[in-house]
Amino acid sequence: MGLDHASLTSLAAFGDATRRRMFELIRHERRPITREEVADSLGISRKLAAFHLDKLVAAGLLQARYESPTGIRKVGRKPKVYEPTGEAISVSIPERRHGMLADILTEAVLTERDDESARDAALRVAYARGEALGGAERERVHPGRLGAERGLGLAAETLEEFGFEPERAAPTLLRLRNCPFHPVAAKAPELVCAVNQAFLAGYLRGLGSDKTTAVLAPRPGACCVELRAEHTPGSGPEEGTACER
Repeated sequence: MGLDHASLTSLAAFGDATRRRMFELIRHERRPITREEVADSLGISRKLAAFHLDKLVAAGLLQARYESPTGIRKVGRKPKVYEPTGEAISVSIPERRHGMLADILTEAVLTERDDESARDAALRVAYARGEALGGAERERVHPGRLGAERGLGLAAETLEEFGFEPERAAPTLLRLRNCPFHPVAAKAPELVCAVNQAFLAGYLRGLGSDKTTAVLAPRPGACCVELRAEHTPGSGPEEGTACER
């Protein structure tokens, strides 16, 4: 699945009321805190506190190390202390990638050239981001010369991780059932769908899948882009139309 499993694991850790109280306590303290302090605050044993604290560390919600919380050196082993990781935890089903879209648009604003519009800058950055991703994937798998079917197969594997929920509708047609940029795409479809298409076109280029293409083919409730073999007839709305939601 394309869901962020790390976030789901972190969310699951909050299913226990004691862990939620511990996490809230440590965030409120805004300093490294020991197992003993947590146990005393919650009225539980040190052993039980250690168990739940280490579960929160394993879930990525806390980080732990050994140090004296007061800063005073003592003889013997320093106590284990816990503090928040500082990472934001969010889960969305279906998956959304607003941060990726924001990064693209931010870089476009910062690098816009005199000879291009803001929209052109966004498409340039999106294409470059996709091309870099495709190039990294090609370097990882060393696929050699790619035919259309193999290229779409590799694309499906990568785009699953980005929340596009790819569906192999035909050997040479890859539909994307989810738009990671929705609901922003619903507010500015001309821009966001074009950015999406540029990103995916760049990805195919970087991957070396030159027998495939990313085309606008919006369908209700799905991504506005399809990946097709170069000569696969369109099966959705006319290419180039705006995304409708």
